Amino acid sequence: MDLLNRAKERVPCIPVLINMVSKRVRQLNSGFRPLVKPLDPNEDRMEIALREIAEGKLTAEIDFGTSEEEEENAG
Repeated sequence: MDLLNRAKERVPCIPVLINMVSKRVRQLNSGFRPLVKPLDPNEDRMEIALREIAEGKLTAEIDFGTSEEEEENAG
C-alpha cells in the first residue's frame, strides 16, 4: 500500500495513474526492460510499474492544448 501512496504523490490524478500503470504493465509484458531493478525475479509487473512511477523514473505528459493539425483543419 505504501508503494501506491508514493505513486499517488507523484501522479495525484487517479485515472491518469491507472492509465500509466496499465500501459507500462503491457510494455513490460511485451518485453520492455524495467527502469528500476526488480526486487526479485518474480516481482509482479504492476509493482515494478508503481515503483518506476514512485521513484520518478516514469512520468506522463498531458497536452491540454489543441494540436496544429486540428487548428489547420478547423479554419
